[in-house]
Amino acid sequence: VSLLGDCQIGKTSFMVKYVGDGEEQNGGLQMTGLNLMDKTLAVRGARLAFNIWDVADSQSADHVPIACKDAVAILFMFDLTSRCTLNNVTDWYERARKWNKTAIPILIGTKFDDFAQLPLEMQWTIVDEARAYARAMKATLFFSSATHNINVNKIFKFITAKLFNLPWTVERNLTVGEPIIDF
Repeated sequence: VSLLGDCQIGKTSFMVKYVGDGEEQNGGLQMTGLNLMDKTLAVRGARLAFNIWDVADSQSADHVPIACKDAVAILFMFDLTSRCTLNNVTDWYERARKWNKTAIPILIGTKFDDFAQLPLEMQWTIVDEARAYARAMKATLFFSSATHNINVNKIFKFITAKLFNLPWTVERNLTVGEPIIDF
């Protein structure tokens, strides 16, 4: 699983929240511009290991090929309070798809807790734009907050359900002011 997006949008916090929130996790690899953490879980009696790659927006080295080449899912992440990070998702998407055309695309708006404090009309605009990007990418859209653990685990449950054709019981939520889930 690869996490892509601009710097300072919450990718590392998201990864640490997920990996640190389970029964078994391992420390990972850290190098300039690239972090790797592992999480192993049991799904219907089988062991499932996620290698989670966190790619920093590094000008010095392009780690997108390493992180995306064998990914089963790519999480394109943006800060809900910074529209330019949503606009930059297009570049991340194009770079990732050069290396992997089959991974499950997921668009994730981070920092939902901060977003919820924005004026309602600004929230409407961002929701509309994010949904348009998700449709163009054929991606599922989630709004999340690592700080408050909003939708972090649901995103990985969604990936697991898609990979193994398991039932997915979470409903769409398009209510502005609440954490959006759109598929």
